[in-house]
Amino acid sequence: MARGRVALVTGSSRGLGAAIAHSPPPGRSAYAAAKNAQIGLTRSWARELAPFGITVNTVAPGFVPVERHADVPDEVRHAYLASVPAGRMGTPADIAHTVSFLASADAGFVTGQRIVVDGGRSLGP
Repeated sequence: MARGRVALVTGSSRGLGAAIAHSPPPGRSAYAAAKNAQIGLTRSWARELAPFGITVNTVAPGFVPVERHADVPDEVRHAYLASVPAGRMGTPADIAHTVSFLASADAGFVTGQRIVVDGGRSLGP
């Protein structure tokens, strides 16, 4: 029997990735649709592949400032940070640790889930 793990990491556009699937702002319908398609794909694959010992999950990062965000204005960064209960921006390591767990044998009973890694921002105000 096949065994394995699949972790899909969804990107974010200026920090909207984790929350946009469930609370899309005006003008972002195509992006919200794409995010929800990823969630549906994850859940479908999880059901289809579970009998083969394969788990499938999605990691939905919040805003993790990396090189591609160099042009994000400081006021946008500060506003985002103010909305994060953890009080800090995410790091690539935060996402990597989550993916590492999902790829490990320790996550063998976790499947079909969307793991939001955003410091609590998606919990709302």
